Amino acid sequence: MERPRIGLALGSGGARGFAHLGAIKILKDEGIPIHMIAGSSMGALVGCFYGAGTNLDRLYQLSTAFKRKYFLDFTVPKMGFIKGNKVKEFIRIFTHGKNIEELSLPIGVVATDLLTGEKIVFKKGPVAEAVRASISIPGIFIPEKVNGRILVDGGVSDRVPVSVAREMGADIVIGIDVSRVKRNAEITSIYDVIMQSFDIMQTEIVLNRENASDIMICPKVEMYSSRAFTNIEEIIVIGEEETRKHIEQIKRVIERWKE
Repeated sequence: MERPRIGLALGSGGARGFAHLGAIKILKDEGIPIHMIAGSSMGALVGCFYGAGTNLDRLYQLSTAFKRKYFLDFTVPKMGFIKGNKVKEFIRIFTHGKNIEELSLPIGVVATDLLTGEKIVFKKGPVAEAVRASISIPGIFIPEKVNGRILVDGGVSDRVPVSVAREMGADIVIGIDVSRVKRNAEITSIYDVIMQSFDIMQTEIVLNRENASDIMICPKVEMYSSRAFTNIEEIIVIGEEETRKHIEQIKRVIERWKE
């Protein structure tokens, strides 16, 4: 019997994106196959780490040890506060210097061309370069230059890249959205201003995406800061719990597809 190809669309959301790890773990534990992943920003980072063949227990350990000091290299702001060389090196090391096409499953890494506004999807080439482009939050990270393009965060053009997973050949798309707006957030720094604005801008757009996905999972992580890497264990657990609630629905969608 033909089986549907299942794609994940992992959304952007800074530190809250670690909820994606919890989601992947539960899908695997429940025997739901993942045939491809499309990711924006933190979703691209998690997708590529998973695709590089690192087992999930190791990824859990790695993420809870994730500290901002490892990957923030501050610079005098011209196009951003963070140079991004440190995080690029971090990504390169933990994905073993691989190209996207060498990962264990097809992965689409979404970035945005700052000059044309186009959504750019990397399906081959160095993982570190593509993910570095995809996580370039405007105003915080200096944009990444790739093939003459100036690239910023995938979340600018497609926060939960459902359509990219479809284009990659997914019959069923499970979207995971980790950046709902935190109401009455504490705004004390330029980072907070940028991140909160970013979340607000994207809210409307994502409401339309929900209709395009077969299942949209929204781990309730909005109480956590998208930039403080302090509650990672809790964020992962919320990703697990929210995904567990959707397992029966996912299985029903798969069964219906087969009919």
